[in-house]
Amino acid sequence: MIEELLPESVVAVEAHADDHAEGTAAPTPYPELYPGEEALIARAVAKRRREFTVVRGCARRAMEKLGVPPQAVLTGDRGAPQWPAGLIGSMTHCEGYAAAALARATDLASLGIDAEPHRRLPDDVLPSVALPGEIRRLDELAGQHPHIHWDRLLFSAKESVYKAWFPLTGKWLDFAEADIEVFMGPGHTTSGGLSAGLLVPGPVVDGRRIDRFEGRWTVGRGLVATSVTVPHAQG
Repeated sequence: MIEELLPESVVAVEAHADDHAEGTAAPTPYPELYPGEEALIARAVAKRRREFTVVRGCARRAMEKLGVPPQAVLTGDRGAPQWPAGLIGSMTHCEGYAAAALARATDLASLGIDAEPHRRLPDDVLPSVALPGEIRRLDELAGQHPHIHWDRLLFSAKESVYKAWFPLTGKWLDFAEADIEVFMGPGHTTSGGLSAGLLVPGPVVDGRRIDRFEGRWTVGRGLVATSVTVPHAQG
């Protein structure tokens, strides 16, 4: 599911609670914890522990596919995952699903992925995460394509934007500091693209300041998934 949203240079591994097909990381039994990881979840409840371990199992499978020895995924500032030298990546998990996406730092500057249950956000959440213009556009989309929970999709897109932003800046990005437009893909009813205009000075990548992130989204299997990739500057 995540893989279809990402360029070929990215390796994605996912785990569905109801899917143990070849090529996926089965959610049970729990993957092995590596040194240093146990301390991060020492006081975690069972659900949090399960999500933590499964998504790291996905990450280690992705490392192997890139020819990198599997290793611990610890956390740095604001809980951001710390990747092996030469790699960039992102992880996500929600009920019944986990995924990790990794790439070589020479292929992409940054990336972010997110997955959420495909259901309506609680009534009090959308006003706190969406700009007035975003809400107007969501209302228009809902009128045209009511089978999509656009509020949840926007929330997921904001998460992916932040996950791509933070490794490049080391700074917090508020929900109100990115104006996101989502749109249907040609001939599609359950997938499309997204474009995020940064309302604060963007990161500098290869000597150029970026003021917009681009990404993709899809809906399926009871989930909405989004991705953002930040390429290196060309020329």
